[in-house]
Amino acid sequence: MTDNGLNIQRIDTSRDDARQGIAELRKRLSPQGNVVSEAGRKRTMEVFGEPLTPVEVVDRICSDVRSKGLDAVLDYTRRIDGADLSPETIRVSEAELREAYEQADPAFLATVRRVRENIAEFQDAILHRDTRVERLDGYLIQRYRPIRRAGLCVPGGAAAYPSTVLMTAVPAQVAGVKELAVVAPPTPFGANNPDILATCHELGITEVYRLGGAQAVATLAYGIDGVPQVDKIVGPGNLFVTLAKKHVYGHVDIDSLAGPSEVVVVVDASTQPEFTAADLIAQAEHAPGASVLIGWDAEVLDAAVAALDRMLAKLERGDLARQSLEDFGAVILTRDADEACALADEIAAEHLHIATENAEALAEKYLDLTRPAAI
Repeated sequence: MTDNGLNIQRIDTSRDDARQGIAELRKRLSPQGNVVSEAGRKRTMEVFGEPLTPVEVVDRICSDVRSKGLDAVLDYTRRIDGADLSPETIRVSEAELREAYEQADPAFLATVRRVRENIAEFQDAILHRDTRVERLDGYLIQRYRPIRRAGLCVPGGAAAYPSTVLMTAVPAQVAGVKELAVVAPPTPFGANNPDILATCHELGITEVYRLGGAQAVATLAYGIDGVPQVDKIVGPGNLFVTLAKKHVYGHVDIDSLAGPSEVVVVVDASTQPEFTAADLIAQAEHAPGASVLIGWDAEVLDAAVAALDRMLAKLERGDLARQSLEDFGAVILTRDADEACALADEIAAEHLHIATENAEALAEKYLDLTRPAAI
């Protein structure tokens, strides 16, 4: 593979050092890794006065919130987010939600409604339903009942994500969850973002809190004055959010430990380089976000990286995405499609895109790899 302007990690599985490179990549992408931007590391020093690891940061925040409640939440929100909130301003008022909704672009709201309908249709189709098995001496039944209250984490440090509100709230509503509490950082892209607030109002969500990071997760898990405890916490976030969800799991339920925002894209000669680049940038621009490109044709990979370099130069968040790609991304040249599928399975990223001519066949091959062997 040739060099391009983008200084992204290259791994060639035919080389002796490939396994070491893949092991290091997996470590960076795990919840035990250190996928934190340089700005995040500097912020840790500013807030805590010492170079704590992400795990140490989260343990301290969660312990303080559990023992000190609202006072700790207000303190960390001021120190980490730079927002001087009070017990009265933590929660977004109904008037603010209504104002954002009334001022929203009608086309935007129409899109929200259309997406909501699409999500609801799919979620209803896959919804768990009671199962009854008849026996000669009676019957067995498994019942599904909605939880009472769920907390929804919505990122907002670098971009606004009304889509996250939809993808977390609508499945809960379809399942019958009555109480939804949204937490988003007190930023222009989070709980202070009109599109986020308008989306919440459209979905009938009345609880929106100006809280982000580990302190938001701890607030939902333990409850504080003015914010009742939830039964389950769902939604994406950075490494600190993921580690906080891991910390509180067992005290409340969580959806998963997704790790950093990450994607593996498997490509062949049929894939347009610009489409591949867009897939990779979509995760990298989360900053930090991890994007891994896998293929068995060196020229195809080189073309994708060249497209990446061109597109990054034109994007508003191109510098942040470039930093993520160079710090946490990789381009892996495999011997063939079988090895590409095996590596995609081994990395087990949050998102998997199979962008090849025979994508369905490769998807089945990937599924075969993930099925347990017969005993």
